[in-house]
Amino acid sequence: MTTVVTEVSEADVRRHELAGFLRSRRERITPEQVGLVRGRRRRTPGLRREEVAQLSAVGVTWYTWLEQARDIQVSPQVLDSLARALLLDRSERTHLFSLAGSVDPAPGSDCTGIDPAYREMLTRLEPFPACIQNSRYDILAYNRTYARLLCDLDAVAPEDRNCMLLAYLNEDWRASVADLPGANRVMAAKFRASMAEHLAEPAWKSLLGRLEAASPEFREIWARHEVVGPANRTKIFRNARVGMLSLEHTDLWLGPSAGPRLVTYVPSDEESRQGLERLMASVLA
Repeated sequence: MTTVVTEVSEADVRRHELAGFLRSRRERITPEQVGLVRGRRRRTPGLRREEVAQLSAVGVTWYTWLEQARDIQVSPQVLDSLARALLLDRSERTHLFSLAGSVDPAPGSDCTGIDPAYREMLTRLEPFPACIQNSRYDILAYNRTYARLLCDLDAVAPEDRNCMLLAYLNEDWRASVADLPGANRVMAAKFRASMAEHLAEPAWKSLLGRLEAASPEFREIWARHEVVGPANRTKIFRNARVGMLSLEHTDLWLGPSAGPRLVTYVPSDEESRQGLERLMASVLA
């Protein structure tokens, strides 16, 4: 009897490891985490292959071949899109590029995965309201005072925890912003500036379409084509529990400007400081 020995190359091993890694990351993500609607008949754990392809702006067949360990070429730009679509953290992103044998065009950058250390930092900042957002204004994590600063954020569906949606469509949020027209105009201008780098991405186009369909106010502002860069400024809130709060808004980028950022609100006067302490006490009560 003759034994046939099949030699497995390093490239074959890498492709199969990459296929398994992509599949495992895909299966851990819920549709709500990436702004998709969960269908009633969904049986697939996590995202479907076609959903990852859509979010990454690649072909479904091509992505399927990638998960099947086919011998195909993958560009750094496509890997970057996959890393963002699959919400990879820094270590996972590095692993992805290593398996693909490719050079990361943005080494050390984070996608939208939230490191546990950042969540601990949010808690330590209390009673100052703070959250982590991405450039699309999705609220990825937040502390307890931020959860009650503008509305009951815990009561908002995860797929709706987006500052743009809340500012234009959530009545509690809108009632809490003292200068709502000015704030919404600035937010739309920042969103337009950020979207210039993501025009072809389905998640961005989906959010824009939803805002245009649901808010005449947004449609009117969006038609002005105004753009503005990130800036820190004082914001006045009308909190339902403790009254008026004057807070200094600050963005701290946790990676490149297209990545996540830590948003904090620090009181600008003693009255607002005391107000935040009362807000924290009401949350704990």
